[in-house]
Amino acid sequence: MTSISPYFTPGVLTRNMSRRVCAAAGGRGRDRDRGSNLVKNPGGRWQQPGEGSGRPVCSDAAGQPGGDSVQAEDCAPTNAPRQKRGRLQASSKSTKATGQAQAAVLSADETNSKWEPKDWREQWNNIREMRKVRDAPVDHMGAEQCFDKTAAPEVMRYQVLLSLMLSSQTRDHVTFAAMKKLRDHGLTVESILKMEDKTLGELIYPVGFWRSKVKYIKQTTAILKEQYSGDIPNSISELLKLPGVGPKMAHLVMKIAWNNVSGISVDTHVHRIINRLKWAKKETKNPEESRRALEEWMPRELWSETNWLLVGFGQQMCLPVNPRCAGCLNRDICPTAKNNLRKTNPGLPPSSLRQPCQQQQ
Repeated sequence: MTSISPYFTPGVLTRNMSRRVCAAAGGRGRDRDRGSNLVKNPGGRWQQPGEGSGRPVCSDAAGQPGGDSVQAEDCAPTNAPRQKRGRLQASSKSTKATGQAQAAVLSADETNSKWEPKDWREQWNNIREMRKVRDAPVDHMGAEQCFDKTAAPEVMRYQVLLSLMLSSQTRDHVTFAAMKKLRDHGLTVESILKMEDKTLGELIYPVGFWRSKVKYIKQTTAILKEQYSGDIPNSISELLKLPGVGPKMAHLVMKIAWNNVSGISVDTHVHRIINRLKWAKKETKNPEESRRALEEWMPRELWSETNWLLVGFGQQMCLPVNPRCAGCLNRDICPTAKNNLRKTNPGLPPSSLRQPCQQQQ
């Protein structure tokens, strides 16, 4: 049995154990010589200030009440200011993080918000109004009018493809005449493969770049026979692999032949008009740039109508040279029309709607 030192006093043991217990609860168990806030009561015992005045009584090493030590949970109130500061700091950080997240969302919304041209809906409706008569060349001699509607489906699709290949850099009435001559000779995959290059050239002349088109038609037709069983591809990626087929043709083929709106078909008319109306964030340099610019903001339900609508408008009203701005319903909301009209007599009354919309050959 271990003997107890004659110098042992219960108070010393209690103070030592108090320091150990309270050190775990926040380091508040040091004695007065070491900076503790313990004080002696009138009876000579060490205690926390305020003990016996309603504050919790600290437990001794055995966990019994009445000792001079302080339980860990009872020491918590002495750390309340520090904990409160911690909670406030955590709350501040959380609020700041929430604010930053909200700002990021708002910033993303602003970045992703769809840009739209000014007055485009009114301009679109006005063009529809001017095109309602449907008397432009594209309405009577465009690609949708060039194929044999009584032929087998794969033959019709092949004729649609060829009409669009011929239409590049060519007026509609020239393409229409060439397609009629080809159809009279039996326009099928087999007939074209059997036809001499010279004969094919004579039939499609005088379409633009007719010599190159003879070569492209023969090469494309051979590919269709070998790889697609005489039909045409039903995807943009496959159509663009065919010789002589570009994006404008491919999207029109998808729409007319496959009844699938895969994108906006943009030719020189559409390209010119969207730059005059400022339907792109910045001026576009070619039809393909114009197509991408339009598809960024134009509602998809309007894509199928865009080519037909704007091509006819470009053939009749928004001409390449000397556009008929005075008779256009958009003359007051078209940036280009305002500039053109300033160069002429600004007081000249606009002409009637029907007069400038006469068919332009």
